[in-house]
Amino acid sequence: MFHCLRLYRLALVALALIASSTAFAQQYPNRPITLIVPWGAGGGTDATARILASLLERELKQPINVVNRTGGSGVVGHSAIAQSAPDGYTIGLITVEIGMMHWQGLTDLKGSSYTPLGLVNADPAGVQVRSDSPYKTLKELVEAVKASPGKMKASGTGQGGIWHLALAGMLKDLKVDPAAVPWVPSNGAAPGLQDLVAGGVEIVPCSIPEARSLIDAGKVKSLAIMDPGLPALYPNLPTLKQALGSDWTMAAWRGMAAPKGIPKDVETRLVDAIKKVYDSKDYKDFMASRGFGVTYLPPAEFGTFMDKSSNDLGTTMKAVGIVK
Repeated sequence: MFHCLRLYRLALVALALIASSTAFAQQYPNRPITLIVPWGAGGGTDATARILASLLERELKQPINVVNRTGGSGVVGHSAIAQSAPDGYTIGLITVEIGMMHWQGLTDLKGSSYTPLGLVNADPAGVQVRSDSPYKTLKELVEAVKASPGKMKASGTGQGGIWHLALAGMLKDLKVDPAAVPWVPSNGAAPGLQDLVAGGVEIVPCSIPEARSLIDAGKVKSLAIMDPGLPALYPNLPTLKQALGSDWTMAAWRGMAAPKGIPKDVETRLVDAIKKVYDSKDYKDFMASRGFGVTYLPPAEFGTFMDKSSNDLGTTMKAVGIVK
């Protein structure tokens, strides 16, 4: 009798623990969540993170605190996301640079260092020149580069940055030496575009949203976009395929991720919430107002996408001679 009573009590304890565990899982999240941004306030990644955070608060019923962790060409913030406790209370918006930094010897982090939650944005590179440039088409520009290697300079990121690789990869695909257009390092597309307008460089291969204000002001013109699809902002802008028959593409992308090892039920909750936010009119309207591209991939496909992005970037970086 005593033995049976003891077993009964143990069974009640076990049931209580299971119920408690289930209740805990259902309660996630039960406190504020931190969303780490590896880049500075005011930029495109920061703006995307803040609209995501605002809309995720509605879905998850908890505050989402956006924290900018800058430095080390993106290493500091990306490291902070990967090294956080895998409990779902720290997530981050990782960017295309995660496929570049390890090739440069800056970190061992790769896309596989995270739990992918979903790709939410991609902005292809365009090829921008001054509005008074004598080159009316990308074909004319490339022919001029071939005729006078080293004469034209380009800018838009640091040496080996995403837009440097966009141009280098395009030239390489067109059988043109990437060194034929010397790169002038800058702290991003904005100063690169200002240098373009001032006459310091002749080409800036940045995203269309970054160049939008100067294009609309009539100071800059775009000759083509490095993407298979036509841009929503300027649907008459030719693709690289249309302009030169090249299949080369390059885009800056952003995706939601968490540290590796988060509980599966928490991962599912986050993935579902992010997809709802991505599908919302508020998100689409905000991104359209900024000219940002909206592209979604679920976790598994996002992981595969990051692997391919890393391999493509590595091939281009080797061609440019910046792999360590």
